[in-house]
Amino acid sequence: MKNVAIIMGGYSSEYQISLKSGNVVYNFLDKSNYNAYRIHIFKEKWVMVDENENEFPVDRHDFSVNYAGNKLTFDVVFNAIHGTPGEDGLMQAYFELLGIPQTSCDYYQAALTFNKRDLLSVLKPYGIKTATSFYLDKGDAINQEEIISALGLPLFVKPNKSGSSFGISKVKSKEELLPAIENAYKEDSEIIIESFLDGTEVSVGVINYKGQTTVLPITEIVSENDFFDYEAKYLGKSQEITPARLSDEIRVKVETVSKKAYEVLKMKGFSRSEFIIVNGEPYMLEMNTIPGLTTESILPQQAKEAGISLTELFSNAIELALKS
Repeated sequence: MKNVAIIMGGYSSEYQISLKSGNVVYNFLDKSNYNAYRIHIFKEKWVMVDENENEFPVDRHDFSVNYAGNKLTFDVVFNAIHGTPGEDGLMQAYFELLGIPQTSCDYYQAALTFNKRDLLSVLKPYGIKTATSFYLDKGDAINQEEIISALGLPLFVKPNKSGSSFGISKVKSKEELLPAIENAYKEDSEIIIESFLDGTEVSVGVINYKGQTTVLPITEIVSENDFFDYEAKYLGKSQEITPARLSDEIRVKVETVSKKAYEVLKMKGFSRSEFIIVNGEPYMLEMNTIPGLTTESILPQQAKEAGISLTELFSNAIELALKS
């Protein structure tokens, strides 16, 4: 029986969603094959949490826990941390140094995909289309006329490195631009401003399943709000239609681009990419490498549609990590 550490929490605004994802992994993991342990990673503490919610400190030197009078070590780590430090490469590099396999992509891919600006720049030469964009770093002069002239209205203002739609605003007038920039700076010191793409939003899960790059059934996002924001994602203000209502021709196009991005980046583990389809062409917005894993989350919905149970999905991720 392998000891599996399920890491969850993190240092970002997404920590509560990560705790939900981690607990779903814990509940659905095949207990006849694995000894599962929940590890909470927070700025102020790294602790293992037992069935009775008792906390046991993690020794960061070797990622071990003194538990029931014994030194508990782990064969593999299941990474369920959305945002920093689980999705931006920090935990991946830490486990690489310790020689402990983990279920997500490697540290370089995590750092790259977490930075929307860098990700889209790397993928562009491979023919993957993106929105027209404008970049700002905190402290830069803000020329509103130049931004609006380059991108038009409406436009989107996003933190460069954050998830779950925290800090994102849709800007419809010049008066809304500065407040939107300030809002994005609350999440990150770098922001990305993008032209509005008017089309069908889809989310595409790509995983390595039994050694093969596998594109899961595509999900169409129909938001009741102005865009797929936090409320739409987590508070039921959207319809998520799986499989998406796409023609075969467009579906194949989206699948091809999603698979290409996964393979060009030499990805491992889970990924979920967001696209807007405009005039039959998919434009990539971002790629998440630790997508939500709650029972309501998009990637588990897609796996279910593909006939893959949560237990199979999680076991597959652990077995691939152990082989790598």
